[in-house]
Amino acid sequence: MANPKRKISKGKRDRRRSHDAMKVPELTICPNCQEKKLPHRVCPHCGYYKGEQVVEVKEF
Repeated sequence: MANPKRKISKGKRDRRRSHDAMKVPELTICPNCQEKKLPHRVCPHCGYYKGEQVVEVKEF
């Protein structure tokens, strides 16, 4: 079975893990309804993408 040749220091381990944190998604404002949405995706509130209605949204 494989074993490590040398001990990895805490600093080396922590520097490697520094990029593992979850990032907050960037949000943009929908130009049609002014709600927040993910970029390059259809707005879940109004169904518009790039000025065209792509999806019909049911209202509750």
